[in-house]
Amino acid sequence: MDLPVMPPVKPMLAKSVPDIPPGMQYEAKWDGFRAIVFRDGPELELGSRTGKPLTRYFPELVAALADRLPARCVVDGEIVIARDGRLDFDALTERIHPADSRVRTLAERTPASFVAFDLLALGDDALLDTPLTDRRALLAGALAAAAPPVHLAPATTDAEVARSWFETYEGAGLDGVVAKPLDLPYRQNERLMFKVKHERTADVVVAGYRFHKSGPVVGSLLLGLYDDTGALQHVGVCAAFPMKRRAELVTELEPLRMESAAEHPWAAWADEAAHASARLPGAPSRWSGKKDLSWVPVRPERVCEVAYDHMENGARFRHTARFRRWRPDRTPESCTFEQLDEPVRYDLGEILGA
Repeated sequence: MDLPVMPPVKPMLAKSVPDIPPGMQYEAKWDGFRAIVFRDGPELELGSRTGKPLTRYFPELVAALADRLPARCVVDGEIVIARDGRLDFDALTERIHPADSRVRTLAERTPASFVAFDLLALGDDALLDTPLTDRRALLAGALAAAAPPVHLAPATTDAEVARSWFETYEGAGLDGVVAKPLDLPYRQNERLMFKVKHERTADVVVAGYRFHKSGPVVGSLLLGLYDDTGALQHVGVCAAFPMKRRAELVTELEPLRMESAAEHPWAAWADEAAHASARLPGAPSRWSGKKDLSWVPVRPERVCEVAYDHMENGARFRHTARFRRWRPDRTPESCTFEQLDEPVRYDLGEILGA
């Protein structure tokens, strides 16, 4: 492979802002695996955000991209999987599997798509210093004849259109809106773009915590919600506390601390088979590897309010939630899934034009 921009490349990033900024190019924020495609004739590689190759996990995309991209190019985009008209991040994570036979089975069962939104090189020309508007025009030309599963990400310079996307696209599983300055060059690993994400709040039960890697202070709180059968389901964690606050939380939760999880609603957390029928902390994952997933059980008697962006399959927080305050006025039993907002569904095909 001999391209004007060679792997590995760390993609340009975005920083969070509360509102959609004016005077920029706007795109939907895709909820998938960020990937940079390097193609030099018959050679093609999918690079991840960390620089590690993703190529072996998406064989169906390798074939599709080789058929639909220019002969020599470097394209930034997102690998996504759609199921029932919306993005399915769980199906995507299943692909990171050591067995090639399993990967190929999933490639047939739940094929992936690639959504292109930036162009870093074309032919013999590196475009890292080229303004965004020119890169976008070149990308649109390069993908003019592209067909599913390769898509050109919709883009607009109309802030009102971007606001409508922010409201409607969530129903298809998208994360929010990304805003890009029109004259922006491509700068690896720098947060020069802007992202606006949805934020909601929920009252959740604190049912345990994990220690921080630095010592005996709280690293994250384990959160639960009651389902319609009265079972407490693990829905995620909240973290990112200042160090002083981490120590205070250990003291605050000490009266609720249990000697073991034997009498806890999540007592079966260490039994891998139990995860098939309930949401429990410490679920086995290819992402966790040898990471210590043990946790400190506390009696599920305290309620806190957290902020979150959206739910994954209506069952858990897609990203780490953010602690807002204790809610002594709420009972744990009142913390159910019914309080959660459900976005109006929107067909992903309408966004991609497929």
